[in-house]
Amino acid sequence: MRSMVMAMYGLNANPLPAKPQKMKRRGWMLLFIGMALLSGYGWERPAQRRFLTPADINALPSKPPDHRLFYGRGSLQFGDLRLPKGSGPHPVAIVIHGGCWLSRFADVRNTAALADALRDAGIATWNIEYRRLDDPGGGWPGTFQDVARATDHLRSIAGRYHLDLHRVVVIGHSSGGHLALWVAARHRLPRTSALYTPRPLPVQGVVALGGPGDLRRFMQHARSVCGDRVVTKLLGGSPDEVPDRYRHASPIELLPLGVPQILITGKYDRAVPPEYGRAYAEAARKSGDTVRLIIVDRAAHHEYNAPQAVTWPVIKSAVFSLLKLDDSESSNGHRKRSSP
Repeated sequence: MRSMVMAMYGLNANPLPAKPQKMKRRGWMLLFIGMALLSGYGWERPAQRRFLTPADINALPSKPPDHRLFYGRGSLQFGDLRLPKGSGPHPVAIVIHGGCWLSRFADVRNTAALADALRDAGIATWNIEYRRLDDPGGGWPGTFQDVARATDHLRSIAGRYHLDLHRVVVIGHSSGGHLALWVAARHRLPRTSALYTPRPLPVQGVVALGGPGDLRRFMQHARSVCGDRVVTKLLGGSPDEVPDRYRHASPIELLPLGVPQILITGKYDRAVPPEYGRAYAEAARKSGDTVRLIIVDRAAHHEYNAPQAVTWPVIKSAVFSLLKLDDSESSNGHRKRSSP
């Protein structure tokens, strides 16, 4: 432990010879300082923190899904269903991974641990895969159509797996947070939209984990974060070239959503900085929506998906509040099932 702490903070593990008592005293002092820094007592600087990476998240242990079910014929049109203990009917969280809308950055593995933790908390999880803009058929309109179809597919499986369709929330990370907000907004699409579907499955709320709700505003920053013009490619053009697509794909342009929204962002998130959450929350409130913005200290952009991270209690509380659950109900109590 002592050598690890010294290595983390650039301290020499093999100093010049010193008296044994002094060396012992120095070692204990270094250990104490290192543990204080790791414990977040306010001594550390942001640059010294070690935040989680996508590779860290993908390596997290999780139990296999109970069922992998396809909502379409394509190899990427599936979802992993995890079911809690008990007979149900179970509340449901639709989980949408991020990755800059690109397949090379993330897939369902990235949200598997989060989906598994929610299942262990008593909530059925539907962790969906979908075509990204670099997949055949992805981008406009395929990415959005996949997410919509995966959401509505819950109607087809609710009876078999005892799912409560009156208690469904959507939770998404990063670009999946954008898609989660869009799922909650799509009931406002005009019939003329390529993304329109009749009778979209109603959701009771949405949790966006470091997700951009305004594609126009995020467009330039996304280019630096993702290394590509991903928003332009996702929608097939700029706002000047395809203005209707931005109006139909960007949640802020579909306000009010009419359901509660909880935006959770890390204080040190550089991929989608808190300022994007603040701006979206202000616009949503002005439209009449109920919105909470929660900024989590000691978190960056990937802690959201780790159940052992500082973000987990906030995320669990957010999902429970939207589903109107308490701990006893999530474990044992279930309401009579019905299908909207």
